[in-house]
Amino acid sequence: MRIPLPRPRSLAGQLFAMQAVLITVVVAGYALFTYVGDRSQAEEAAGRQATAVARSVADSPSVREAVRTPDPSARLQPYALAVVRDTDVDFVTIMDTRGIRWTHPDPDQIGLVFQGHTAPALRGRTFSETYTGTLGPSVRAVTPIRDGDRIVGLVSAGIRVEEISQRARGQLTALLSVASGALGLGAIGTYVINARLRRHTHGMNATELSHMHDYHQAALHAVREGLLMLDGQYRVALINDGGRELLGVDQEEDVVGRPVAELGLPAPLTGALLASEPRVDEVHLTADRVLVVNTSPVTGGQRRGSVVTLRDVTELQSLMGELDSERGFTQALRSQAHEAANRLHTVVSLIELGRAEEAVDFATAELELAQALTDQVVAAVSEPVLAALLLGKTAQANERGVELVVSDDSRLDDGLLPDTLPARDLVTILGNLIDNAVDAAQGGVRPRVTVTALTESPSELVLRVSDTGPGVDPDHTEAVFRRGFTTKPSGPGGRGLGLALVRQAVTRHGGHLSVASADGSGAVFEVRLPLREAAVVQGPGGAG
Repeated sequence: MRIPLPRPRSLAGQLFAMQAVLITVVVAGYALFTYVGDRSQAEEAAGRQATAVARSVADSPSVREAVRTPDPSARLQPYALAVVRDTDVDFVTIMDTRGIRWTHPDPDQIGLVFQGHTAPALRGRTFSETYTGTLGPSVRAVTPIRDGDRIVGLVSAGIRVEEISQRARGQLTALLSVASGALGLGAIGTYVINARLRRHTHGMNATELSHMHDYHQAALHAVREGLLMLDGQYRVALINDGGRELLGVDQEEDVVGRPVAELGLPAPLTGALLASEPRVDEVHLTADRVLVVNTSPVTGGQRRGSVVTLRDVTELQSLMGELDSERGFTQALRSQAHEAANRLHTVVSLIELGRAEEAVDFATAELELAQALTDQVVAAVSEPVLAALLLGKTAQANERGVELVVSDDSRLDDGLLPDTLPARDLVTILGNLIDNAVDAAQGGVRPRVTVTALTESPSELVLRVSDTGPGVDPDHTEAVFRRGFTTKPSGPGGRGLGLALVRQAVTRHGGHLSVASADGSGAVFEVRLPLREAAVVQGPGGAG
């Protein structure tokens, strides 16, 4: 049977034990230091008290008078006992200059030699010492009795060391009481602090916290999605490698601690990051990416910040645009197949009626019309991807009741586009402009969309799309290119993104995008793109 090993104590528990031991050592050390200091002070105080009593006795006129009598003990012994009783000393010994006692708390000691040093007093100096006499160790003072200029006797007053120790022990008891109270308060405070720490660390020990940090760092750098954490003041608290890449932040740049407003992000994206309410699957544009942004506040009684996740859907958005175009082409082909079946039935019916010549004329006319449209587009735009796009969009527009034509001055030969200007980006630009123009023109009296594609100079491509719709309000000439702006009723996602993607692509390639009112009615969107063989220009901020 395997015996489970005890789980290591939590970090809070370790800190509590360490702090409790530290407080105990500090309080005990302080108590010991104070006791030693108090004992030393008690001995000094006892010496001063003994000195004061000895001098008072030596200066008493009655003592000097008693010394002159034949039997000094008879008068001095009662006096010495009264002084001992009144001054809280343990003994007062009065003696002659030879050290023969005249007084003593023990009458049997009278007449015997004083036990202690007297030489300094015989030279006229008062001194104190600790000495072991008949009453045990004591702190005593010895001073001379003067009769004029002569020293006629000595006085010694003392306090037993045992009495001094009792005084120090009384002070120690009070000190230990105070120290115990301080230790108790320190223990309570330490427990409260560590209980709070235990809640914050979820009861984990230092090893577990270290492992969690390692896992956190590994997971943070392993995920491909962007992760951004902001504190309560909207400063960057954490950002992973994916977040730096998606937001265009230099991998070597230290952005932790900087306000998110200083990262140079597009205004709508910055606004989403600064919003107090959560954002769910919001689409935002940077200079060259389409991002899906989710924000979630971190709360714990008060706002502590937010967690932001970023997903790159640039490729997905491009594929969705292509899929939408394919769906449009499919619908157009389905409609054309239906119309072709109707025309085929008409030709067959004419033949059955014996009108073969009219049947041939009818079929030839339809073929010539379709071939004429193809010849017109290919003659104007021989670049295969754009030519196919224009043919497909023409069929789509026709199905929606809008006439789409390629202007006579269009001229775009195959092979002119450099590698820095991929066909996919041109499809994004021109396809979204045509879709926007068809939406605007649809429902008008004579709905029409005109497309112009030409190279006005060897180094510049011009794409121009005009429509017969209601036009663009002059106050909205900048807003129409922002993500989310639309004049159409709200629909199921994707509204207000097409022109923003156009602006992103144009800006990324260092081009220029503008909108103006057309002659009469409608709007004209114009794109100018450089054709030089150069690196792709990274524009500032994308969709505004």
